[in-house]
Amino acid sequence: MTVAPFILSDDQRAILALWFELNASLSSYHKLIHSYGSAQLALQVGIESWRQLGMHHTHLTRHEQPEQTRASIDKIQQALIDNKYGLLFAEQPNFPTQLLEIYDPPPLLFYRGNSELLHHTQIAIVGSRKPTTHAQKITFDIAQYLAQAGYIITSGLAIGVDKRAHLGALAQADMANQGRTVGVMGTGIDVNYPNHHDQLFSQIIDKGGCIVSELLPHTLPHKHTFPRRNRLVAGLSIATIVTEATIQSGSLITARLTSEQGKQVFAIPSHIDNANAEGCHHLIREGATLIYHPQQVLDDVSLQLPVQSQSNEYLNTQISSQAVSNLIATSKKTIKQQPIKPLSSITIPEHLTALFEQLDWHGQDLDALIIASNLAPAQLIGQLMELELVGAITVQGGRYLRI
Repeated sequence: MTVAPFILSDDQRAILALWFELNASLSSYHKLIHSYGSAQLALQVGIESWRQLGMHHTHLTRHEQPEQTRASIDKIQQALIDNKYGLLFAEQPNFPTQLLEIYDPPPLLFYRGNSELLHHTQIAIVGSRKPTTHAQKITFDIAQYLAQAGYIITSGLAIGVDKRAHLGALAQADMANQGRTVGVMGTGIDVNYPNHHDQLFSQIIDKGGCIVSELLPHTLPHKHTFPRRNRLVAGLSIATIVTEATIQSGSLITARLTSEQGKQVFAIPSHIDNANAEGCHHLIREGATLIYHPQQVLDDVSLQLPVQSQSNEYLNTQISSQAVSNLIATSKKTIKQQPIKPLSSITIPEHLTALFEQLDWHGQDLDALIIASNLAPAQLIGQLMELELVGAITVQGGRYLRI
């Protein structure tokens, strides 16, 4: 079946033209629309009218060059015909309605992949660009668990936590290529950033996920474009999880925007001397919900969903803890990850409780555990093996830590 090419209407060309002349400035765009009522009318007025409204001099310069504007819109039209990417306008019924409710909604969204995912319930997972090994595992497992429960995982396509979140969600892509992840770009839709993430971008699209950007094609990364991306990550999602972040992390911007939009923020704690987790501890101190298992997120967000949404999407896709555990065990064979086990599935035998309580999420080597536990080396190693077999601990680099 051949899909008819998307031909821009006059109104849509005008919106794109205004977006181009304003270099995707949200404040200037909304000011002109508020002043003149439509993009077409805003384009028809002269440069003096724009100047009186306080438009930036670069916007005035572009407004004086309509030929350049038309050429740029023609290139976008050709790219749409060639299916290089798609385009959604805020006035269209297929535009994600949750973005219309944020403070500064985008007038349009470029996308690649399956845009239908934008209408499903999304949970954002964000965090450090340089996460610890433990945070990488936790992020992957949480994304995998929530995707299995029927949610779309949304993140910002950055290195570190973002990438692990996308990969965790993609691990649930089935034979129908239902990759349950949305990536929000801080560049133009045709600019893959970071450059070495080309494979991740292709994997998301090929497995049925979606990538979106409000910025014009060819827009390069800039320090101002990433907070804009974070606002869309928060806006698309019903909640945000921060798995690990420094106090200066951009993830805290996403968390703040989530809170300002009246949505719930979740944060994962760590040991107090982990500088990489100071952002999470700050969020918890400021009122974010502390979690140590993804089921806690499911329990909380299910209460926030409208009754109809719960019945159609959450309740019908919710599966038992044992079913989740079985699915994760199956996935482990191919992705070689050790997922989180449901809370109810881990029982610490009484004779192992004392040793388990000596362990933390940072990790301790055998010498430290011998001193802390007062156990003979042979007895200690035996108990550690038992804890590992029941799925309560893991070993990383010779250090034993809780899962």
